Amino acid sequence: MAGPGGGVVASSEEDELLMLSGIQHYAFCRRQWGLIHLEQLWADNVLTYEGKLLHRRADDPAASELRGGVLISRAMPLVSPTLKLYGVADVVEFHKVDDQDDPNAVRLNGRRGRWRPYPVEYKRGNRKKGDCDEVQLCAQAIALEDMFGVYIEAGALYYGERERRIGVEFDAGLRTRVRELAAQMHEDFARGVTAAAVREPKCTSCSLEPMCHPGVTTMSAERYVAEQLRLADT
Repeated sequence: MAGPGGGVVASSEEDELLMLSGIQHYAFCRRQWGLIHLEQLWADNVLTYEGKLLHRRADDPAASELRGGVLISRAMPLVSPTLKLYGVADVVEFHKVDDQDDPNAVRLNGRRGRWRPYPVEYKRGNRKKGDCDEVQLCAQAIALEDMFGVYIEAGALYYGERERRIGVEFDAGLRTRVRELAAQMHEDFARGVTAAAVREPKCTSCSLEPMCHPGVTTMSAERYVAEQLRLADT
């Protein structure tokens, strides 16, 4: 059983949970996900470094606060039996509702009334062309639904470069994509095979690009690095 630094943690004798954040990697690039979660490779570039700085404030549990009718919970642990994923949400806002019979609102320990959960994921830069950020946010919402027994209609992505917050609706199409990607992740993890490298424009912004070597398709990145070290010693 590997912990947060690895890719998997056992939830029972039968099931294994994969890291929820990995679904963003998987939606962006299957090979990137394989390098991180199967081959245990990681590298920082300016993009991931800036992203970590942005997450520091979001991931401070002591920073939880109440602003008017919104309770802000930071670094909230998540688990989804539906997706078989576990992780941590940057921020979950709980919006207080007037309707005490609202089926999608929850009761919170130490708080009066009922509250609707609303996940917020922090990202650096601007909104991406693909849907990998939306996929990760929707996976967080499904985990919250599993945990609280409610239906979550929407959440938000916060992009640090322009300090811009974008609402995301968790419609049927996005939910289906998340479930399909999660199932494919588990299949790939069970096989233990990293996808072949394919050169794409997005490769230039990937911190793993130097180790990935798009175009090198006949060996794993781990074997490639080992081979380069062997040649350097000869």
